[in-house]
Amino acid sequence: MKIQTVFTPALYPFVKHSDEFVCVVVDVLRATTTMCTIIDFGGEIIPVASLDKAREYKANGYLVAGERIEQTLDFADFGNSALNFRSDAIRNKTIVHTTTNGTQAIELAKQSNASQVVIGAFSNISALTDYLIAQKKDVEILCSGWKNTFCLEDTLFAGALATRLFSNPNNVVLNPDNNDSVFYTHDDSTFAAMDLWQKAKYNPLKYLEKASHIHRLRKAHFDDVFEYTFTLDTCKSVPILCGDKLIKAE
Repeated sequence: MKIQTVFTPALYPFVKHSDEFVCVVVDVLRATTTMCTIIDFGGEIIPVASLDKAREYKANGYLVAGERIEQTLDFADFGNSALNFRSDAIRNKTIVHTTTNGTQAIELAKQSNASQVVIGAFSNISALTDYLIAQKKDVEILCSGWKNTFCLEDTLFAGALATRLFSNPNNVVLNPDNNDSVFYTHDDSTFAAMDLWQKAKYNPLKYLEKASHIHRLRKAHFDDVFEYTFTLDTCKSVPILCGDKLIKAE
């Protein structure tokens, strides 16, 4: 199985897709970390790209969460922090979610021919790794980035995930040898992401002090979620897109 990494949604139209692949959408600060938390605590999510669509759902009685450029929406019930959803109070609730970057990337992934669209974050990285290995399909990691530009934090996650897929004893990085049970890559972006992860893996948050989005969120006083965001395996669930809704993958 092949792995490739797409650094920004702007590059996605140029990707040569496999016949069968799982698309992993990642926006660790903060959308996909929040999504993993909602699913892990028993909720479901309708991700929408536009504010108009979110308002339409709100008018029909749905709970809405989200933001635009670090500003909580004036009509929303929740912001975009995972810390708002670590409660059994959201169990069996459906939450409409719209964000600056992450939900836009999900919308783009929906338009591809992906066999599945799933959500990744450091919070569910082990569950996601196991899930992807079990699917025995190619993997595309779509980084949401920042307004169609490259960002460090999503690329770090891509490197961490690829490294874990390759570290399985049955996996070989470079040479598939016609064996469909192994992961491989010839993708420069994936190698670059893994190299970046090797530099940052012992203290990702310290490494990301240079990241622009860290400073944007800190300026907006949303830095309380940083430690949770970069703590591995706080969530055991893999959100998967089923129609227009994210639910827990079985």
